[in-house]
Amino acid sequence: MSLARSARRRPHAHHNPLDPYGGEGRLRYNPKVPRRRPRQMPDERWNELFAALRSNRDRAILALGISNAARASELLGVRGVDVDWGDQLVRVERKGSQAEQWLPSSPESFIWLRLYQSEGPPLDPQAPLWWTLRRRDHGAGLAYQPMNYEALRAVFRRTNALLGTNWSMHDLRHTAALRMSRDKRLSLRDVQTILGHANLSTTADVYLVEEEEQVIARVQEYLTHREERAKHLVPTAVATGYEASDLAVLFGGGQA
Repeated sequence: MSLARSARRRPHAHHNPLDPYGGEGRLRYNPKVPRRRPRQMPDERWNELFAALRSNRDRAILALGISNAARASELLGVRGVDVDWGDQLVRVERKGSQAEQWLPSSPESFIWLRLYQSEGPPLDPQAPLWWTLRRRDHGAGLAYQPMNYEALRAVFRRTNALLGTNWSMHDLRHTAALRMSRDKRLSLRDVQTILGHANLSTTADVYLVEEEEQVIARVQEYLTHREERAKHLVPTAVATGYEASDLAVLFGGGQA
């Protein structure tokens, strides 16, 4: 469908390229693209996904991702020197600004990270943290190579095929961000800092969302609580010194 209005001829017919364009008019049909809501992984699905992983390396990566909301490319760029074991921090290089930032991570993720490191070769602090066994391009045998994004996608492909799901690494980021944004102990500014967003409005527009089921449940709880309070209200006692006949007239219980 053409986006230009023209009552007499088709848009830009026989137009001289040296002349400026004109007469386009208003757009005929330009609907707004609906904004997709971030996908949050329920706790039950997360447990299923985590149980289906085949190695401590994969468990460590996913445990870090769902605890500190780092992007896949940011986690894959972590080196040995970027892990602070004492304070349980991981340093990442932000995707957009390329700035380095320390992110707190869960104690569980550090346990899996330690188990992964105990299985592999001695790690050079300046070398990448994540390695995978790949067949050499020339020659026989397997060799350790830095893990790339395609290898991480292969982890999700295998797991999704086993579970019949379609989860991705970015779903872990959404899940972590939504968990933090709904916790009263964290401010929206805290969530923005962890996610690495340049503007607070970006964090608010994406993650200050409410599931309709949760809203309905909270309103129903409010109405139930209000009704229970009304049942236990004690009527105010009538002050003494008034005649019963006068009160009956006042409240419509008798004849004037």
